Amino acid sequence: MPLVPQPDQVVAAAGNVAHKVLYGGLADLRPMPRTLIDEGTLREVYHYRPRATVREQGDPVLLVTPLAAPAICFDLRRGCSLVEHLLSTGRPTYLVEYGEVSFRDRSLGMEHWVEEVVPAAIREVSAHAGGRPVHVVGWSLGGIFTLLTAATSPDLPIASLTSVGSPFDVSQVPLVAPLRPLLNLNPTDGRGAITRAYQAMGGAPKPLVRWAFQLSSFQKLVTRPLAVATHLDDADFLAQLEAVDRFTANMYAYPGRSFGQLYHRFVKGNVLKTGEVVLGERTIRLEEITQPVLVFAGATDGIAPVGAVRALLPHLTSAEEVRFEIVPGGHLGMLTGRRARGTTWEVLDEWLEQWSDRPAPEAPPKGAKKTAGKVPAKKTAKKTPAKKAPAKKAPAEGTPGPEAIGTNPDRRHGSGGSRSLAR
Repeated sequence: MPLVPQPDQVVAAAGNVAHKVLYGGLADLRPMPRTLIDEGTLREVYHYRPRATVREQGDPVLLVTPLAAPAICFDLRRGCSLVEHLLSTGRPTYLVEYGEVSFRDRSLGMEHWVEEVVPAAIREVSAHAGGRPVHVVGWSLGGIFTLLTAATSPDLPIASLTSVGSPFDVSQVPLVAPLRPLLNLNPTDGRGAITRAYQAMGGAPKPLVRWAFQLSSFQKLVTRPLAVATHLDDADFLAQLEAVDRFTANMYAYPGRSFGQLYHRFVKGNVLKTGEVVLGERTIRLEEITQPVLVFAGATDGIAPVGAVRALLPHLTSAEEVRFEIVPGGHLGMLTGRRARGTTWEVLDEWLEQWSDRPAPEAPPKGAKKTAGKVPAKKTAKKTPAKKAPAKKAPAEGTPGPEAIGTNPDRRHGSGGSRSLAR
């Protein structure tokens, strides 16, 4: 609101305040209905029920959550829910989440998710959807899990891969960069204060995880009172704040061994930047990913800045196609913020349509040698036939139009083009 608000703004602000006082909030936080179809150790796979007015069709989408984050990241609130949007298009939609992590889970490493949880979820979703290949969409660490899984298990029925805000060069993360000199100072026994602390606690506790997420948007946290005061007449803005507050309040803990791997290998060692990760007894190489990959980076993301996300591109040498998009928003906002409705989601819709209705990939014969490098041009051209351009949607109020960042079709890049951007 301006310094001297208009009468209608005063009325709207008074109504919003009264609604919040009387009903506890403005956001519609009802979750989209879902059914549990599979479960295991820290693994729950859900199928979201199709909408009665929309016919379910096309290849299924599996949403992969990161560790420590609640699954409501994909279903933040009505009107700003990626799940709700996918269901409105008739896309069969599934989700894998991990539930509450306790001290007894401290021995689980990241290989548990890369080699067991995510592969099992992909297979279950494919079977539940009638044997169709699966579009796997992962946010933050969930995107890293998704890509490492695809590199590890080439026989999985994957139609395409999408990573949203997944950092592959941790040295460019603002929270980590100033601390890197301190992280490399090792005591004589090789166990620093951080190592001793997470080993004693069995992981990273929920309050610490919540604090770290809030710190990544410190500027917004400091200016929040002013932002609320100047947007009292904007019910949608206030509802979004409520939904984000609920998301932050429901963070989970990290298992001890997984947190240790993140700290020592990803933060201190920055191994993801090399394109090779050792988990357990296996060396995972990102160059072995063959499926088409869509990579999103948030323009104002403090946890996964554009440069940190772009570091993935040079390693996708065998991917059938690579598309890199910079979209508005921070770490959560780029996924399910108000502007994501007219940017991230539209690009994702186009991507899912492009790589749908293809047969599931056949498992390579045992002992067969993988061939790195780009897919031949002839093969790629055959896989991406020309199709009619989708009708343009009128942008929702408050969202950017078709020329906004993240929606420009001229910014699509093949594998070679994307790799050249990263140089």
